[in-house]
Amino acid sequence: MKPSIAIKMVLGIIIAVILFHLCILLKVIPYEITWGGRLTNDTEMYIFETFSIGLNLILGLAVLIKGKLIKPFLSIKVVNVVLWIFLVLFVLNTVGNLFAKTNFEKAFSILTLALSVFLWMILKKKTS
Repeated sequence: MKPSIAIKMVLGIIIAVILFHLCILLKVIPYEITWGGRLTNDTEMYIFETFSIGLNLILGLAVLIKGKLIKPFLSIKVVNVVLWIFLVLFVLNTVGNLFAKTNFEKAFSILTLALSVFLWMILKKKTS
């Protein structure tokens, strides 16, 4: 798979994930099925969901810069470090999702594994 396709796949997944987290914030989707079933109240949900949306926006910006889809405002070295951090986080999250309390969240291990693979493909891409 070409890195450009991996970039588009990651961006598509990020958009879907942000929409998912917005649905949780708006209480369209119950928060009990997320975060390993460990959230106990609305305050925790608002904090965790806002944090998650922020992280996804950071990842999206890094991928957009790496894919040369926006004008870089960070060096490529910083972007690569950010992407490596996310790669490690997604690998760890894949393992964590396998041990989640809900089957719904266990299914997300497929998504986090896919993101790990796509990020690996993007990071292998040579930049000029």
